[in-house]
Amino acid sequence: MGDFAEIRDEWNGKPVTYYVQKGKETEARLSMGKTLQMIEFFSEKYGYPYAFPKYAQVCVDDFIFGGMENTSTTLLTDRCLIDERAAIDNRSTESLVAHELAHQWFGDLVVIKHWSHAWIKEGMASYSEVMWMDHEYGAEEAAYYRLGEARSYLDEDASRYRRPIVSHVYREAIELYDRHLYEKGACVYHMIRAELGDDLFWQAIATFVNDNAHRTVETVDLLRAIKKASGRNLLFLFDQFVFRGGHPDYTVAYSWDGDSNLVKLTVTQTQAKDNSDRANLFDLKIPIGFGYIGEPESKPLNVRVREREQSFYFPLEKKPDFVRFDIGNHTLKTVVLEYPIPELKAQLQHDSDPLAQIYAAEALAKKGGLESVKILSEALTKDSFWGVRVEIVRNLASIKLDQAFDGILTGLKDTDARVRRAAIESLAAIKKTESYKAIKPLAEKGDDSYYTEAAALRVLGSLAGSNLLNEKEEKTLKLLRSVLKERQGWNEVVRAGAIAALSQMKTSEAALDLILEYTELGVPQPLRLASIRALGAISTGQTNVNLERILNRLKELSRESFFLTQVSVVNALGQMETPKAIAILNSLANHTPDGRVRRIAEEAVQKVQKNAGADKAVKQLREELDQIKQENQELKSRLEALEAKTK
Repeated sequence: MGDFAEIRDEWNGKPVTYYVQKGKETEARLSMGKTLQMIEFFSEKYGYPYAFPKYAQVCVDDFIFGGMENTSTTLLTDRCLIDERAAIDNRSTESLVAHELAHQWFGDLVVIKHWSHAWIKEGMASYSEVMWMDHEYGAEEAAYYRLGEARSYLDEDASRYRRPIVSHVYREAIELYDRHLYEKGACVYHMIRAELGDDLFWQAIATFVNDNAHRTVETVDLLRAIKKASGRNLLFLFDQFVFRGGHPDYTVAYSWDGDSNLVKLTVTQTQAKDNSDRANLFDLKIPIGFGYIGEPESKPLNVRVREREQSFYFPLEKKPDFVRFDIGNHTLKTVVLEYPIPELKAQLQHDSDPLAQIYAAEALAKKGGLESVKILSEALTKDSFWGVRVEIVRNLASIKLDQAFDGILTGLKDTDARVRRAAIESLAAIKKTESYKAIKPLAEKGDDSYYTEAAALRVLGSLAGSNLLNEKEEKTLKLLRSVLKERQGWNEVVRAGAIAALSQMKTSEAALDLILEYTELGVPQPLRLASIRALGAISTGQTNVNLERILNRLKELSRESFFLTQVSVVNALGQMETPKAIAILNSLANHTPDGRVRRIAEEAVQKVQKNAGADKAVKQLREELDQIKQENQELKSRLEALEAKTK
């Protein structure tokens, strides 16, 4: 309950309303203004008109979720309300609105029978974000958004744990609400769509919704609906991606036999054996194609990949310009392309699939060398899709040659704020004076995008805090102080960037003093939470006296009951390298009523135990290694330049 402003719309005679803090009406329209189009779109796609007598969205403060899909009345965090400047490069609010609306069908109209099957609703709500991106912005945007969802799951799988999507092993149901449930679930829905084709997929979804409206369901009900609508039994796909953990890791090697006009493609599954020492192989049909510059795309050839290593041979009339593995990149996987540079160059420049272009860029960067730098730098200036340009910039930064620096600088001038941000973040890895000079004007003058401006501040602090550029520290501190005093704005994104910058000045007591100041009550919540998290990052370079100050402050903060404060405290403690952090984490885990906080606190204890061995001698070695890497990069860059001149 509260004193809200009410904004009214209508869809097919049903009231659609938005409730926000008074004075935020303009932001409400910017943030939720596409709701009517979304209701129409999802009603058509799911084959079932919106079922309830009205739909409302209420933006509230201190909300611990992004959104909650109560039947016909969704709650949203007021942090999702965007202004004109945030709208430049913020699609997360639009995606959140789509996600929670999708739950009115998947979650409210059709209800899961048991928590273990929550992927049915969360996977579809997450996949509906992809669907909306495709509808509103096009296929390239949707494909790149889907890659982001896959990467989110892959990161959790690699860094935290692996589990089946449908799992009955948990202490509290909230533990299941992870990236396996949301993002991997979305990728599985997409694989079902790729397997069935669009027409049969949407028929299956409509069958599932209509047959189960106002009823409870399990995963088997989705399988039954697919079988009923399409005649296809997709249990093989569910067995591999839903009822067991993991995904295939492919390495693909290509060679051409000019005498026989024969392509040889060798596909290796490199994923490790599972816990029971079984082979852990996937058995899937993968579409292969061969591209020729200036010619129509060839018809896909399906190959069955089911062994640890398989070689496939394709007779062709002439050598292809590039090879397309998993056309459309619909399969949830990792892939390493071991193709020659000319084929990778052709794929980067001419493949119609942005994900194939991105995999080619990654393979070029892995090869390294001046030729790869030249190809990537050229593509950065010519490719029409911002997502591909973002990935090119990031891959340029992974090539440890000075010549890559010029390519990254091109990204700083890109018309798209997301590419500029990627270029700024990439320069964080190139710790030299030129990087600092390139970013400083952006940090001082700002950018049209909040996020890009915050990134410039964050990276400037990272560079100034490195042992190679510590003479820049005092000037940077002065700039950050002025930012914290003067640049209040939407969701405190810019000032939080300044706090993140301070956290990278790990040996500076002045930086620590500033961060501590902004952890006090009364500081705007987004900025305060960012400051709490920053205490963990800065702790690794502080004196013992200052380390005690940080621990005492985090101990005080751990007693606060607000969920987001507790999460930020756990995040900070998990970054620390002292065993003293463990006692605070254990106390928090034992006393919090929230299962999510308990879970991440227990994981943070393991991180601290691992980090605690990083003593001063190890830190000294790290600093010396940074210096050696820098010198090695300079020598390698000179050698590459000399070799290029002699060719």
